[in-house]
Amino acid sequence: MQKRRDFIKKVTVSSAGFAIGGAAFGFSAKSYKNIQGANNRIRMGIIGVNGRGNGMARTFARQEDTEVSCICDVDERAIPMTIKTVTSLDPTPPTPKSEKDCRKVCEDKSIDAIYIATPDHWHTPLTIMACKAGKHVYVEKPLSHNPREGELAIAAARKYNCVVQMGAQRRSAPMLTEGIEQLHEGIIGRVYLAKTWYTNMRKETFLTDGPVPAWLDYELWQGPAPRVPYKEGLIHYNWHWFWHWGTGEALNNGTHEIDIARWGLGVDYPIRVSSVGGRYHFKDDWETPDTQVITWDYPGRISLMWESRSCNGRDIEGSDRGIIFYGDNGSLDTGGDEYKVYDLRGKLIKDINNKTDTGVQGRDPTNPSPGMDSLHVADFLDAIRNNRRPNCDVEDGHKSTVAAQLGNIAWRLGRDLKLDPQNGHIIDDKEAQKLWSRDYEKGWEPKV
Repeated sequence: MQKRRDFIKKVTVSSAGFAIGGAAFGFSAKSYKNIQGANNRIRMGIIGVNGRGNGMARTFARQEDTEVSCICDVDERAIPMTIKTVTSLDPTPPTPKSEKDCRKVCEDKSIDAIYIATPDHWHTPLTIMACKAGKHVYVEKPLSHNPREGELAIAAARKYNCVVQMGAQRRSAPMLTEGIEQLHEGIIGRVYLAKTWYTNMRKETFLTDGPVPAWLDYELWQGPAPRVPYKEGLIHYNWHWFWHWGTGEALNNGTHEIDIARWGLGVDYPIRVSSVGGRYHFKDDWETPDTQVITWDYPGRISLMWESRSCNGRDIEGSDRGIIFYGDNGSLDTGGDEYKVYDLRGKLIKDINNKTDTGVQGRDPTNPSPGMDSLHVADFLDAIRNNRRPNCDVEDGHKSTVAAQLGNIAWRLGRDLKLDPQNGHIIDDKEAQKLWSRDYEKGWEPKV
């Protein structure tokens, strides 16, 4: 925790983004860049830029001594858009290369690290490919499509000594970090429950037969997933709601709140999980729940709860997403880079916020928290330069991701699951254990 706080204090804000290193030692950003030179430059490959990746390409390009060297997407329309995003910055960086095949980005020896904003079924296989090629990885949540993949991602990061950061940007937020530290120091006593939530107003989804668009390499888009015919309405976002590629709202958004809740509670793997809900709001082609409640019990008489309403946008506690920690002396609320502390009667006793942060836009899938993104990217780059683990290391990312995945497995089977608190593995349920992994297209199986 102290190392995280120390690093965050060294990160300074400029109009171009968040610079690291030089300002902490009294150099101007410009002079520090000259001192560091090309040997300290990190060259990034940005993979998946139709939505979230476009904004993150800009965030990476704004970092000191960092170059966006390659833009990669299976949608040929998206690449020029993101190249324009990067080259429009002042001062103008070198024009990135364009690439359709992410495997070639991993093979490119001039690239030091990659950023992944592909569909979920690509996250871990691509992370492993990159680590095997000696690349560091910033992968958006969720870390993996299924629990076994998360274990493989950890193994790859450790075997090849690569920095792997999951895009849980709240882990690098300074005021939130202070709030978590306050929890651990006992500001509300023993913390025994965290309640988390997410709401939205998503519309119905129908898939229809149709030809593969000329702009899309559907074979590469499928990648590790077993082959199925193309359907209109699936790409670019609605794959989230189908188990073959996506992981539902629990992983699409719940991962963020679950991660902070687990961090604040100081827990690793649960001993039991249950889930209720369904596709209640519409009758359409969705497979994952639009309404879901997952609860986890952890060792030490500690529980965590996540509530989701994908199609009913009424806020909870005045916010479309958030976290409340309950302890025997009060409660602590957070959602973005801020926190509030209340006594047992609900009286506000502390209100801390980051006045320079724009907050979390919970329903913006492309750029929900630009300030925290910049800090989290800066932490990733600093971890590479200093050969250390980042704020949301692959192992932390796995523990939070697998919690949500276990909730989905419990929901799909309609029963509680008993779990091993040492590793999260499912106990005494062979049918559930089959969902720990998945089938892959022949020749695409992820191997460390």
